Amino acid sequence: MSTPTKDTTPESATATTAPAPKKAPVKPQKPAGKPLRRIVYEWLYKPKGGVPTSKNFENYLSILIIANVASMILETIPALAPYERWLHLFENISIGIFTGEYLIRLLIAPEDPDFKEAKSPRLKYLCSFFAIIDALVIVPFFMGSMAPFDLRFLRILRLLKLLRILLPAFEEFRQLNEGRTFRQRIHALVFPSPYGGQLHHFFDLFIVVWVLISVLAVILESVDSIHYNLSVEFIVLDAVAVLVFSFEYMMRLYSCVEEPRFQRTIVGRLSYASKPVAVIDFLAIIPFFLEVFLHHLIDLRFLRSFRLMRLFKLARYTGSTNTLFAIIRREAPILATTAFTLMLLVVLVASLGYLFEHEAQPEKFENIPTSIYWAVITLASVGYGDISPITPLGRMMTTLMALIGLGLFAIPASILSSAFTQELQSQRQAIENQLFDMLADGVLSEEELVEVKALARKMNMSEEQLEILIDKAKRESEERARNDIFIPADFLAVHSNIAAAQYRVLFEQIKRIAHLPNASDISRHLLTSHDVGDVERNLWHALHGPQNKSGGLAEPKPAPKKKTKPPKAEPSPSS
Repeated sequence: MSTPTKDTTPESATATTAPAPKKAPVKPQKPAGKPLRRIVYEWLYKPKGGVPTSKNFENYLSILIIANVASMILETIPALAPYERWLHLFENISIGIFTGEYLIRLLIAPEDPDFKEAKSPRLKYLCSFFAIIDALVIVPFFMGSMAPFDLRFLRILRLLKLLRILLPAFEEFRQLNEGRTFRQRIHALVFPSPYGGQLHHFFDLFIVVWVLISVLAVILESVDSIHYNLSVEFIVLDAVAVLVFSFEYMMRLYSCVEEPRFQRTIVGRLSYASKPVAVIDFLAIIPFFLEVFLHHLIDLRFLRSFRLMRLFKLARYTGSTNTLFAIIRREAPILATTAFTLMLLVVLVASLGYLFEHEAQPEKFENIPTSIYWAVITLASVGYGDISPITPLGRMMTTLMALIGLGLFAIPASILSSAFTQELQSQRQAIENQLFDMLADGVLSEEELVEVKALARKMNMSEEQLEILIDKAKRESEERARNDIFIPADFLAVHSNIAAAQYRVLFEQIKRIAHLPNASDISRHLLTSHDVGDVERNLWHALHGPQNKSGGLAEPKPAPKKKTKPPKAEPSPSS
């Protein structure tokens, strides 16, 4: 009796398989947008090019801090009481800006490398040194508005915000001058050098600000109503300005021997003191000391006008003045010829004016020196009207000389204008040539970039103009490298695409040489020359191949056929 076999077929095999449900297409998810703090941080600290926005932001804040200190001083002047409302408005705007800065820095603290690794980046920022200073700037204002306390004197704490830019500058200056003497450090601070860093620029800016303040004080002091109300303030301000300029002059005189031109201790300092810039520094302070120590002997109040000489101190901090002096020295012969022509014409016109007008107006055209004044204002086309001819010949000559003067007085201006343009173009070309030399290896290093920026700053070239010039120099340098046969290995090591293109060009050139009609002569020269190595000969044979009698490439020979032996006959079964 047969036992029924158990069906082991799974149900899934016997049942009809239902079609699998279609899956809904998965929509690609859009990448999440950047958080606001990341956008703000990149805008401040990671710009696409040029100076970081944070640098400009801190510079503007520094100017605002100095303006706040000036506003505090102005509030103490009784004569400015009618303008107290505007000073209060400026105070509120400043607090709003400082508060916004504090909140922005708190927002981007998780993105800041100094705080992002902490468990609570914002809490670590709130406990940092600069955050405490920022809080001390704005908290007294809000406390004073909510409590009946006069905390305005705490506004002087705003000067501490300058430490945000001064402390890094001091640290950079310390690192640059590590191991150098005290005199060398003073020299690096007051004279342009590679060791000055950012602190040297801050020192120059400090002197420029005091020059402008002292000159503005001298101008306002001449107004009787202002001088009556602020006479004591003007005296204190002038004393502080003289103290600052005196320290600057002594620092320059002490450290000038570090310059190669003034290396001798006494003779070098005397040589520096006789330079025009040093004479201007001396004249800026000497009237104050003469008036203080000799006022009981002689009235020296007229020396106060010499305080305006401080304005010439600004010539040291701008390259435009040096450019102008260089142009005048270069164009001196042409300017001297023009000046001689003008002087000759003035004397001639004055003499003719005296001849034509003396009898008609003896009180105005009294003599030739008096007529020179009339001739100058006529040729310059100014014509004040205090002296004018009344005779027909005098009027006709005045009309003619006025027309001549229009063109003649424009000659020096056109000469200086064209020479100034040529000088700027030559300076720009000098920077471009220096960039080409620096880009010979294909890379513009940080040290070279700093050197170029210093030269551009000296020539009053903006950051945008310098970036355009650097891009142009890079493109032209790469274009030259592509067109040159021999390219420096350092350049090819950096630019692999140019190296590959150069390899193809040289290889094609070798192949062309290998197919020249006189290839056999070239082969003989390569075989007999001692300067050719085995690698070069092997490459030549690989490209050139065997030669024919005509000297060109031989036609390739057909491969020899193998000789096959006839198969042996197998023995028949009968044998």
